[in-house]
Amino acid sequence: MPLRERLPRRLFQLLIGLVGYGASISLMLRAHLGNQPWDVLHQGIALRTGLSVGTVLIIVGAAVLLCWIPLRQRPGIGTIANIVVIGLVVDVANQVLPEPSHVLARWAFMIGGIVLCGFASGLYIGANLGPGPRDGLMTGLAARTWSLRGWRTMLEIGVVAAGFALGGKAGLGTVLYALAIGPLAQFFLPMLTVRPRPAPPAVAAPTPANATPAAEPAAC
Repeated sequence: MPLRERLPRRLFQLLIGLVGYGASISLMLRAHLGNQPWDVLHQGIALRTGLSVGTVLIIVGAAVLLCWIPLRQRPGIGTIANIVVIGLVVDVANQVLPEPSHVLARWAFMIGGIVLCGFASGLYIGANLGPGPRDGLMTGLAARTWSLRGWRTMLEIGVVAAGFALGGKAGLGTVLYALAIGPLAQFFLPMLTVRPRPAPPAVAAPTPANATPAAEPAAC
């Protein structure tokens, strides 16, 4: 889709999607039942460095974007916004959201975070303004070697293992997220994808009044 096609609608949808995605990360962080795979790493780095999770998210996103250079991937507006907006929203949401103590509230936070993540993913991906840095890395690798599923599995196992070693929370929520996010995104994405406006129907040229009708072919 050309960049200018329905741009105000797409920018608004992108922003809402990224805000929702950041809120979903915070919900799972607050649940303490296991984070999204990359957020296990983000939380682990934050615990070791004293930085906020949102700040780490921005730094890691920028570092991953540098890995696009040898893959010749080109970022879009959505790619840069993904790096900045989600990290800022996570830090704000972590200050606003309460820390649930009851197990049912923690489960509600976790399930709500997973569902919101699927919906938010449909919004920002459906805006067609560029993938996030982590998604772009996986698609760039898959375009040159192996498969998307293979690279995604290997990268996510790697970041979970590294994050867990640093103290990040991996648990049941991490497993449920891995199982549910694909079907949820597949459910929401078709209804949230912004498509080009249909081309106006072609108007037939009027026939001159004095035009002589074409002779009908003789019957055989």
